[in-house]
Amino acid sequence: FQGINILKAHGKSARDSYLLNGYALNTGRAAQGMPTRVSPARIACLDFNLQKTKMQLGVQVVVTDPRELEKIRQREADMTKERIGKLLKAGANVILTTKGIDDMALKYFVEAGAIAVRRVRKEDMRHVAKATGATMVGTFADMEGDETFDSSLIGHADEVIEERIADDDVVMIKGTKTTSAVSLILRGANDYMLDEMERSLHDALSIVKRTLESNTVVAGGGAVESALSVYLEYLATTLGSREQLAIAEFAESLLIIPKVLAVNAAKDATELVAKLRACHHNAQTKADKKHLSSMGLDLSKGTVRNNLEAGVIEPAMSKVKIIQFATEAAITILRIDDMIKLVKDDGQNDEE
Repeated sequence: FQGINILKAHGKSARDSYLLNGYALNTGRAAQGMPTRVSPARIACLDFNLQKTKMQLGVQVVVTDPRELEKIRQREADMTKERIGKLLKAGANVILTTKGIDDMALKYFVEAGAIAVRRVRKEDMRHVAKATGATMVGTFADMEGDETFDSSLIGHADEVIEERIADDDVVMIKGTKTTSAVSLILRGANDYMLDEMERSLHDALSIVKRTLESNTVVAGGGAVESALSVYLEYLATTLGSREQLAIAEFAESLLIIPKVLAVNAAKDATELVAKLRACHHNAQTKADKKHLSSMGLDLSKGTVRNNLEAGVIEPAMSKVKIIQFATEAAITILRIDDMIKLVKDDGQNDEE
C-alpha cells in the first residue's frame, strides 16, 4: 500500500489515467546538464542541505589577517565538495535530498554524470528508501567525529529516468530492489475532480489492503445484513424473556442497509428487500437451498442475484467492525436516557 504513489496531473479525461511501473517523484532533475537516464541506479537518500557550508549561529571567527578570510571561504566551499566526493566515491549515481542543493554543488553532479533531485517530499523519500533498500541519512558525521558515507547505505534500482507527464517532469525509479513500487497517474479536468478520484482510489486500495489482511470475504449488496436479520428474528422467537424484543428490533434495523441501497439506486426497496429476505430464509431453513445464502442486490438491474459469483464482495473484517461500531454507538445513545428540564414557573413571577 505504501509502495503506490498517486500523482495528479491536469488535462485529458479521467479515463486517460494509467498505471506506471515504477515510483514517480513529482520533481524533475535539479539541473539540465544531468543525464535523463541512469542504469543501473544506486540511490543515496539524504536529509540535509548540499549547499555551501555556513558556520552555525553563535560561532565567531576572529581574523587578524584579511588573507585568512579567503581561506575560510574556500574551506566552506571545499567541505561541500568533499561531501559530494564521498557520495560519488561510494558509488551513488542518483542523489535525492529533502533539502536544497546549490549551483556550486550541482556542478559536481553534472560532471560525474549523476542525477540529483532536490526538495523531495519526506514521505516520498521514506517510500523510495524502503523500496530500494536505501538508508535515509541525516548526517555524514560518524562516531569518530569524521564525515563518512558507506556504500551499504545506498539503495538499488534497475534504472532512474526522467519522463514528461502532462506538463511536468517527473523522475521515475524503476525496478526497485526490495519491494515493487508503482505509480498511478490520475488525469482530470480540474483539482476538484482529481481530489475526488484520489479519495475514491484511496478507499478502494484500503479495502484491498483489509481483504489481504483478513483473507476472508463475504457477499456484498446487503447479503450479510439480510442473512443476519433472518437469523436473529428466528433466534428471538426461541427466547422467552423481553430480550426477544431487543433482538427482533436489532434484526429489523439491519434491514436498513439493503433498503437504503435499493432507494439510492431508485429501485423498489420494499419488493427487493422482501425477495432478499425470502432467499435467506430458504437458505437457512432448507438444506437444499444453502446456495441462496450469498444472494444480494443487483442494483443496476434491480434484481436479486448471487453476489459471490458476480464478484461483489466485501472484506469480512470490515463487516464485523461496522456492525460492532454501530451497535456500540446505539448503546451509547441509549445510555443517555434521562433528560432534566427546568421549566420556568410563571406563577411565581406574578406573586413577586
